[in-house]
Amino acid sequence: MAQWAKIAQIIHVLPSDTVHSLYPPNTFPIEARFYAAEWIENQRWEDYSLTRPELENNARELMDQTRREFQNIAHLLNVVERIKLIQVARHMGNYSSNALQFVVLVRDTLRKERELINSADPSNFTFQVQTYNNKDITFLEHKVSELMNLRQATHQHQEELNWERQNLETIEKKIREKGDPEDIKKSVIVKQHIMKLEYDIDQLITRRARCLDSCVSDLQNCQRDYLGSLQEWKYSQHKAVIGFPFDSNLLPLQMWSEQLLGINERLRQEYMLVGTPIPACKLQLETLLHSLIDSSLVVEKQPPQVIKTQSKFSTTVRCLLGEKVMPGKPVVIKAQIVNELQAKNLGNLHSDTVAELINNQSILEKHPGNKTTCATFRNMSVRKIKRADRKGSESVTEEKFAILFSTEITYVGCDTSYQIQMISLPVVITVHGSQDSNALATILWDCAFARPDRVPFAVPDSVSWREMCQTLNCKFTSEVNTQHNLDKFNQHFLAQKIFDKPDFNGDFSEMMVSWAQFNKEVLPGRSFTFWQWFEGVTELSKKHLRPYWSEGLIFGFIGKHHLHMILADRPNGTFLLRFSDSEIGGITIAYVSACETGGQKVQNIQPFSKKDLEIRSLADRIRDINEILYLYPNVGKDEAFGKFYTGPLVPPSDGYLPATLHTKVGSEATAAPPLFPINPVTPIITDPEPILDLPDLDPLYQDFEEFVLSVPPNGATMDMLED
Repeated sequence: MAQWAKIAQIIHVLPSDTVHSLYPPNTFPIEARFYAAEWIENQRWEDYSLTRPELENNARELMDQTRREFQNIAHLLNVVERIKLIQVARHMGNYSSNALQFVVLVRDTLRKERELINSADPSNFTFQVQTYNNKDITFLEHKVSELMNLRQATHQHQEELNWERQNLETIEKKIREKGDPEDIKKSVIVKQHIMKLEYDIDQLITRRARCLDSCVSDLQNCQRDYLGSLQEWKYSQHKAVIGFPFDSNLLPLQMWSEQLLGINERLRQEYMLVGTPIPACKLQLETLLHSLIDSSLVVEKQPPQVIKTQSKFSTTVRCLLGEKVMPGKPVVIKAQIVNELQAKNLGNLHSDTVAELINNQSILEKHPGNKTTCATFRNMSVRKIKRADRKGSESVTEEKFAILFSTEITYVGCDTSYQIQMISLPVVITVHGSQDSNALATILWDCAFARPDRVPFAVPDSVSWREMCQTLNCKFTSEVNTQHNLDKFNQHFLAQKIFDKPDFNGDFSEMMVSWAQFNKEVLPGRSFTFWQWFEGVTELSKKHLRPYWSEGLIFGFIGKHHLHMILADRPNGTFLLRFSDSEIGGITIAYVSACETGGQKVQNIQPFSKKDLEIRSLADRIRDINEILYLYPNVGKDEAFGKFYTGPLVPPSDGYLPATLHTKVGSEATAAPPLFPINPVTPIITDPEPILDLPDLDPLYQDFEEFVLSVPPNGATMDMLED
């Protein structure tokens, strides 16, 4: 089952087409792989091959065993899952005459899984925070209780020994005075009992020492698992910025940490009562206590990772040992901005400040309702920022800072107060909105490619395209809020674009992408970087294209060569939607039309921007354009986009007649005279797309892209042309 455990952790970042082909629904669906994971991985699938037909009988036996296993598992599931697995078992009957084909199908599935695991980003296997292991804690608490029982038994034996010794003194005094034989017999019995008690006490002391040592060792193991889980939670929070799955619930970790502190306190008490000094145990307990308390502060709600000066923002710091905070004196948490150098040397932090941070103090407060102890900074603001000397061509949006939170806390069971520090995720501080895109690129690179155990804020200078592609897919799908991933054609085009290899059809996976290629060097023939272009597409899709993209109506990222290739044999009027290659945040319609010579050509309509789609939706524009008829490969446009069309206008109640906008292209765009005396611009262009130069216009006219003529008295509308 180890292989399934690994593939399950990366399956969420795989394209849906990949998952669908990996687990064919009618033959070997993902449900079958999941429920019978352990059994499947224990069989010898690699022994079979289609080139060895002599193994057909053995393959049939293995297939029958698999079918019976599915049926047995099905009876343990709920009714819906049971039906699904039983259907799988029945479908396996289709292979009764060719069992070898089914066995090889399973073999190939397992092989593909291993290939995906080997090619996946190793950091993907750390997304799932370890489950709070209640069994280990319960077992440890049981051992601590056993240690306490041993102490109590030792104390009882010692009390009994003290009494027997006193009793022996009394008996021996009588013997000296009277010499009574009965007293002599009693003294012998008492001496034997004393010897037994002394032996038992020695044994109990030895057992106590061993038990204490064992408890400390088990506590160390439990705390190591806890700190590992906490680190994974923080790393998952970091990766969540680019769209990776993240469970923000800290309550299990809080319960875990509070129990660890309670056990540490009880063991320190037992150590003081053990009698025989065990220096190693004492040192271990002190080290574990310091480590646990040092990790007790967590930035539960991170500040925005792009912070504009003079703008308000909020953040929340949580104490995972909240129930153990000593009541009485308020705990004040202070915040300050630190640069990269200071973040690397928190222990030697100087008094020099790199920024003036407003409203940078908050009180740690308990909230019994949800069992949290938090300090919330609601109205922080960066007033001034002092930047470090930049190297070479480094820009201000590449400089990373962080917010350092520090406080002094005393916990129940601890003799002294502790100074605790915790830093936020890296932030970029800007002074103008025009810097946001480049700042977001810095943050994305940091969140995607930083390793869990890095030195703040170290990131690689270059990463493989495989890693970059996963990141772009996660960022796009999370921002657009869709389950429809970038397919292999989209990914290949993005690789061609970032590497400037439009004619390369090989595998880009292991080619290295540098930070400069991502967001420093402008794309060839353009005035913007790869990231600026990709972010523009993401923003457009997020605000105006999500339903179309989610239903697979937008091809999206596609190169000109590929576009002409797939439309080459399509009938006139066939169209597809692709993101503009020459503009930031534009989507265009490419369609097949007839040439004057009788052949065919591919035309590209001037891209629609965010502003265009705010005026009239994409679906309505598609409905307007008579030249386009079939969404590639052959779906009628009304069938594909009909449910997104805007309904008929309802006449307003104030007596005005309704008016509408309409999109025209080609010769239709110049059929009616313009409302204003300006030169018309025809919004249809052929491959490749030129960037149109609009004439110098009055600012009032510059804002008009579509407008409406008066409606005749009979209520019929006259379409205005798209300028």
